Amino acid sequence: MKNIYLMLVLFFGTLIWSIVNPKEGFTCFLEIIPAIIGVSIVALTFKKFRFTDFTYFLILIHCIILFVGGHYTYAEVPLFDYIREIFHQSRNNYDKVGHFAQGLVPAMIIRELFIRKKVISNPSFFNFIIVAICLAISAAYEWIEWWVSLATGDGGDAFLGTQGYVWDTQSDMLFATIGATVGLILFSKIQDKQLRKTQIIPEIFIK
Repeated sequence: MKNIYLMLVLFFGTLIWSIVNPKEGFTCFLEIIPAIIGVSIVALTFKKFRFTDFTYFLILIHCIILFVGGHYTYAEVPLFDYIREIFHQSRNNYDKVGHFAQGLVPAMIIRELFIRKKVISNPSFFNFIIVAICLAISAAYEWIEWWVSLATGDGGDAFLGTQGYVWDTQSDMLFATIGATVGLILFSKIQDKQLRKTQIIPEIFIK
């Protein structure tokens, strides 16, 4: 439980920082609300379904990415302004970090859920279905950004965050797909190791 308490401290500490004097209050609200909703769901279901500490850690990292984007807006994160100048980029690309995480973190959450709940009995299709679900989540989020922008006009422009890039929506979904794929390649063994320790990994996934 020590790790959980530490992660909660980091979560609430970063959340408080993000809402203190943000660049744009409305944009900050839109960016951080998914993290608040997600962590609320995880907290409410904690006793019935506790994820591995590794999965919780990834959720925390994703939340921090959202909080930073909410505080500065994704188009004005200082570090990525500096990176833009150094590498002569045309835009602030912090949003791509967010969309990469939008693929990677849900992929690992879905993977653990699928394994423990034995949703898929044939591992051959396992990773493909997870990546497809993550792409669907990314597409749905792009719809939400579009609807919010239409509903709020100029107030939603910072949330949409295209920065004049005509292919922003497509590239966002690409980065989410890459994130999901990279997560499954790099972190599956780490997740499996923690699942074995808790003896909650089905035999079909033991390699």
